[in-house]
Amino acid sequence: MKENFLVIACAAIALILTAGFSYCQNDHRQVRERLAKTHPTFAVSEIRETPIAGVFELEVGPNVLYYHPEKNLLIFGEIWTGEGRSLTADRRTEIASRKVRNVPLDKALKVGRGPNKVIEFTDPDCAYCRKLSTFFRGREDVTRYVFFVPLAAHKGADQKVRFILCSDNPERSYEEVMEGKFDGKPMDTCNSETVSDIMKTHRDIGTKTGIQGTPMLWVNNTAVRGANIPIIKGLLTKK
Repeated sequence: MKENFLVIACAAIALILTAGFSYCQNDHRQVRERLAKTHPTFAVSEIRETPIAGVFELEVGPNVLYYHPEKNLLIFGEIWTGEGRSLTADRRTEIASRKVRNVPLDKALKVGRGPNKVIEFTDPDCAYCRKLSTFFRGREDVTRYVFFVPLAAHKGADQKVRFILCSDNPERSYEEVMEGKFDGKPMDTCNSETVSDIMKTHRDIGTKTGIQGTPMLWVNNTAVRGANIPIIKGLLTKK
């Protein structure tokens, strides 16, 4: 009798746990309601399942978080596959790709006049950004829309951005800065409020789009993280 009871009890517990798990995995509305009670300041736009049972992906602005509703745990970090691919980074790129469609290109520095459209987030003191600039230099098949989002750690980068935007020929000044012509040298800049506003606009666009590193670019609407020249070459298909 005791053995039968244990079997029935274990089966009942398993059924309860399975039902709870099924509810968590499929009912996003109730997950959202539970999250709203415990974390009311979170503006969650999307909730998705993850490969980890009971853990949900939360899209919060340009960011990706994870939530375990049964334990009421928020998880900050990344999920990596066994092959070394970050599912979190992939999702952030997908979110940024949606947001970049609404980026005001008239606020960017326009470089080139070619048929291939490149939206580029860059930092004048980033070595990989300079490598990318070298690749694009002189190409007649590309129009680049450049937004400056320098790292705070690059102390001279803001000054270089201001120098570029203050210039009578910003496109030429941009190329010279990216060549390293002014590294360690004084630069003539301006105190233009308009330039300050443009610099702030670039930073705000980078934040809203979710840019977390440079270079980050979209080549004919396809996202590319880093100065991945072989991939970029393959995307420059318009002649």
